Amino acid sequence: MDSEAPARKRQDRQPLSILSSTALAAPTRRGALLGLLSLAACGPIALGGSRNAAPINTAAPVAVGLLVPSGSTTQGNDILAANLENAARLAIADLEGVQIDLRVYATQGDPTIAAQVARQAVDEGARILLGPVHGAEASAVGTAVAALGINVLAFSNNPAIAGNNVFVLGLTPDNAARRVLSYAMANNRGRVMIIGERTTAGELMMASVNRAAAETGAQIVATETYDFSQQGIVAALPQMASSARSSGAQSILFTADSAGALPVLAQLLPDNRIAYPQFQFMGVTQWNIPPATLQLRGLQDGWFTLPDPGVTQQFESRYAAAYGATPHPIAGLAYDGIAAIGALLRTGSNEALSHSALRQQSGFVGVNGVFRFLSDGTNERGLAVATIRNNALVILDPAPRSFAGPGA
Repeated sequence: MDSEAPARKRQDRQPLSILSSTALAAPTRRGALLGLLSLAACGPIALGGSRNAAPINTAAPVAVGLLVPSGSTTQGNDILAANLENAARLAIADLEGVQIDLRVYATQGDPTIAAQVARQAVDEGARILLGPVHGAEASAVGTAVAALGINVLAFSNNPAIAGNNVFVLGLTPDNAARRVLSYAMANNRGRVMIIGERTTAGELMMASVNRAAAETGAQIVATETYDFSQQGIVAALPQMASSARSSGAQSILFTADSAGALPVLAQLLPDNRIAYPQFQFMGVTQWNIPPATLQLRGLQDGWFTLPDPGVTQQFESRYAAAYGATPHPIAGLAYDGIAAIGALLRTGSNEALSHSALRQQSGFVGVNGVFRFLSDGTNERGLAVATIRNNALVILDPAPRSFAGPGA
């Protein structure tokens, strides 16, 4: 997943802070998710441009290859794989007027094996691939099936692997950065200092913030980095505090998540008189996961983004009712992928899964809210802006339910 997947703890390093997690629950009915799928295509769909893909017979079951990381030696991958399959089957059960033949393939989290099973899936009739999870796998899969005219909807959120026949379903940092910086500009907090870690993931996140600043008009007045360790943060703290005061920053944007440096920064910066209301804290990761993050004193009144919590909670409740457990944070991406595929197949076009059809401007509605694929293979998602008040999540600006303009 790389920097992957919304609100996911990074598993390639030890967290700087351990926070407990509790499950969210909200009453719902099966009809709520059925309603989402009935609206999954938000408007007219532009078809054509199949990029040499063979025509699809939408009157018959359409084979979809689901690539999951089961069989991996990485702890938790088997559970993630099961959650993705469960969510995909939940979406299929909610479809009306569409027949999907889901075929599941284990990638073992290995790019070479992922490429092999991708070709196997296509040889066995798959007309589109959903997954895999990790960016390196997705790149290998895209290359393996590109000449066959098969598109790949990967669960990655790494924009670097998108393009050609690979689309990313994950919530990219560009999405979160654009949304929170747009909100900052609208609320006179557009002079921003970035604080990020000196890692590959940290550099990717900072690049996303800089791209979003150029798009939204926000001004990056300072950037400070730290070595990824508690000692590294403490060593960098005097320079962070000095830059915040001397740069004229109105806001401080953290790229870190709750499994990384965010809890430490949220404690140490206010201890050094860098705090709200003089500085508006903002983030490009979800500060409500795990829920214990909401109790951090330094993050009170901070701004962050998240998918539409109403539809997300409907999915979590429906999943728990069906499978007896809370879904993995990225399981909903499998539901979203099936929702998009189902909406396109419902058109009846024999080019329903073509490159141009996937990029239809009006987008789709999934359990993470409205989303659409862009021409470069990345995605645009409708996000809410939230804050934390008295240790509780409060929505400041709801997620949009549709797209007002054309996608890039």
